[in-house]
Amino acid sequence: MTHPFFDKHQTTLAKATEAIATRGYWSPFSEMPSPKVYGETAATDGEAAFNAHLNRRFELDQPSTGKTVGAEKSPFGIELGITYPAADPEALFAASAKAGVQWRKAGAQAWVGVCLEILARLNKASFEIAHSVMHTTGQAFMMAFQAGGPHAQDRALEAVAYAWQELSRVPQTAHWEKPQGKNPPLAMRKVFTVVPRGAGLVIGCSTFPTWNGYPGLFADLATGNTVVVKPHPGAILPLAITVRIAREVLKEAGFDPNVVTLFATNPDDGAIVQALAQRSDVKLIDFTGSTANGDWLERNAHQAQVYTEKSGVNQIVIDSVDDLKSAVRNIAFSLALYSGQMCTAPQNIYVPRGGIRTAEGTVDFDTVALAIADAVQKLTSDPARAVDLIGAIQSTQVVERIERARSLGQVLLDSQQLTHPAFPNARVHTPLLIKLDTARDSEKLTGEWFGPIAFVIATDSTDAALALAGNIAATHGALTLSVYSTDEKVLSAAHEASLVGGVALSINLTGAVFVNQSAAFSDFHGTGANPAANAALTDPAFVVNRFRVIQSRVHVAPHAQPAAAA
Repeated sequence: MTHPFFDKHQTTLAKATEAIATRGYWSPFSEMPSPKVYGETAATDGEAAFNAHLNRRFELDQPSTGKTVGAEKSPFGIELGITYPAADPEALFAASAKAGVQWRKAGAQAWVGVCLEILARLNKASFEIAHSVMHTTGQAFMMAFQAGGPHAQDRALEAVAYAWQELSRVPQTAHWEKPQGKNPPLAMRKVFTVVPRGAGLVIGCSTFPTWNGYPGLFADLATGNTVVVKPHPGAILPLAITVRIAREVLKEAGFDPNVVTLFATNPDDGAIVQALAQRSDVKLIDFTGSTANGDWLERNAHQAQVYTEKSGVNQIVIDSVDDLKSAVRNIAFSLALYSGQMCTAPQNIYVPRGGIRTAEGTVDFDTVALAIADAVQKLTSDPARAVDLIGAIQSTQVVERIERARSLGQVLLDSQQLTHPAFPNARVHTPLLIKLDTARDSEKLTGEWFGPIAFVIATDSTDAALALAGNIAATHGALTLSVYSTDEKVLSAAHEASLVGGVALSINLTGAVFVNQSAAFSDFHGTGANPAANAALTDPAFVVNRFRVIQSRVHVAPHAQPAAAA
């Protein structure tokens, strides 16, 4: 018997499974906040729901100490004042384990069906989630709506589709017969049961709490595991709303809602996270954040399967272009989008010291560098327009990093503090561009300078730039590599550099597709082939280690042999 939620969403699941096979464009969730799609009152209702969270306790009917935690601060400068139930680890994980018994027995169709229903309801809450993402991460509203809502839901559905695909490969029963010559064959009936690993711990990040958090959360749930969601202390609300909705669906489906719980904390929670990560009952960990914390998890959480996305140095190589203005306009947008606070945002831009070829002839290095700076300046000079692109700075640490970066080299374009027309106390800073040269600045090229900081770097040649880009990706990590060239030999070399570096390659982006964008069901986000991530979002490897198959077998009589032909 199938589960009602599985039946309800079976068409969506079938389309998602087809999409991950064909890798073309598909999404069941509209990325445009249209009243025709979400309802005439959805926008106002969602904003009202967000405002209702402010300056009060966020209620969850899960085990709690009775105390509260929470110190989120909006990068846009408004007062949040939200607190969350404080959890005792022993009580929370005991409740999770108890809930997991019934959840494990429910089976794959129930797991997947419940996940699909949670996603449908999350989609209806996209406006509430968008405001919560905006005011915890600093994303401008449209990005917060798209990346925090439908695009995150797409990534979650992608994980569910892969989970269903892999679970479906496991037969429930089999009849096994081994011929024994003249003697009767050996026969056995075998039963195969999918068993989840146990409790999953999802450790959220401060910049994309849902987009980066949903894949692991839903991969765990869809393979029968319970999940404890540990948000970043600076971005709790988006995942708290997610947990609330998940618990509502679980309860309605007849399950103990403690299958999904929230472990919210105050800032400076490193010791708490490490203690949670090393618990013997935590069998799965999904983490997005710094290399130091990700490396610690990989080295020390031995009892768990650990999936990490960490720091990286994303790079652009400019060899030759047909239209320099179109190329630098595209690059400038990528540098400015959400103030460079995307894990896919470019940082190192390599240009041959002798210049590049264009349709108008050779353009020298300084002209290319200044063209990039000018394009960024044009995008960000008008605060009223710029804030919809660059958003706000999530952390004061990023602002401090901008100050330190100014001393690294010649400033091509200085970062400016802007006044947000709607939020005068917002942290808004335009990108900083620094000129470097591989001949003297090689030691400055391999670290991530997270935020609106980028370097235009002179290299000996395009070949040298590609070799450097591949080596940096392989040894220090990268999620994106972008190359501009009109020469097929260079593009072939760029492809080889991307394989050496284990990094996704984009070629000659000049239109409305940008290197820091990643499309669910089509693009693999991360590769697991360099230090920036040990897994890809999303592929079969992301789900198959989240469950095991246990078999039982019993001797039975051989199948009756067909009567001999007359």
